[in-house]
Amino acid sequence: MGLAGLVIISAAGPAIAARCTDYWNCEQAVRAWCNGSHPRADGDGDGIPCENVCPNRRIVNQIRAQIGC
Repeated sequence: MGLAGLVIISAAGPAIAARCTDYWNCEQAVRAWCNGSHPRADGDGDGIPCENVCPNRRIVNQIRAQIGC
């Protein structure tokens, strides 16, 4: 396989997921939601993206404040 088929995954890089179940933690989900790479993460519009990893709005807001979102 040539370099064109090589995929490198970095834990420090931005989170990109097609589904909420692809995120390992709330920070990944919030980053993707905030930067627009997963705008549908908050499907019910309650301010909490990917409720499978983000338990409540307080935690989401803490993460948003830390990352400047």
